[in-house]
Amino acid sequence: MIKNLLRGLTPLALILSPLAVTSPALSANVVMLPDALAELTEASEDPDGFTASAFPYWNAGLDATDGCDTRSEVLLAEAVDAPTTGAGCTLTGGRWTSYYDGQSVSDPAGLRVDHLVPLGEAWESGASGWTASRRERFANDQGVTATLVAVTARSLRDKAGRDPAEWVPSDSARYCRYVGEWVSTKLRWGLSVDKDEMEALKLFADGPCEETVVIRSATPK
Repeated sequence: MIKNLLRGLTPLALILSPLAVTSPALSANVVMLPDALAELTEASEDPDGFTASAFPYWNAGLDATDGCDTRSEVLLAEAVDAPTTGAGCTLTGGRWTSYYDGQSVSDPAGLRVDHLVPLGEAWESGASGWTASRRERFANDQGVTATLVAVTARSLRDKAGRDPAEWVPSDSARYCRYVGEWVSTKLRWGLSVDKDEMEALKLFADGPCEETVVIRSATPK
């Protein structure tokens, strides 16, 4: 299964702009994917007790006064062409590019905001031991752009909550970015990886994604 994922994938690194690379503050928090894997904790996963309701979402978002919940705020932030915002933060028009499959979407109703590391995966990787408030912060995390992403409903169904041992975006312009941001999110929240997941990540890190960078971000309190 893992090796099948790598077949036909062409090398592509997550590219940082020259400004980002030369920024002293950012450079100190950037590590290559192979090195980032050494910072992960490998552990068995335990799915017992998981329910999506253990992760309250969507909450009032970054601005509790704007009438937009987290989902709407993510859509506004990721829009290629900004939608019109109506009463109750109703979004109309606009245009987005779906992260997972590259599809151009002009109707916000056709989009889903996905947890890049799924809620079930987070639960199995350590979040089962968190407080309810910390799980809420994870489920609504807009502190970095990788945690919540706008995608088509079709690509979200295709992902089906699986980790990189079983699924990555098939588009060659996206899978290395996805792997890098998966690792970044796991590090940000102190989540572990299981044996198969680590094996898959190492195959990417040793092959097509060895030049991918992972941005470290502060662990939320």
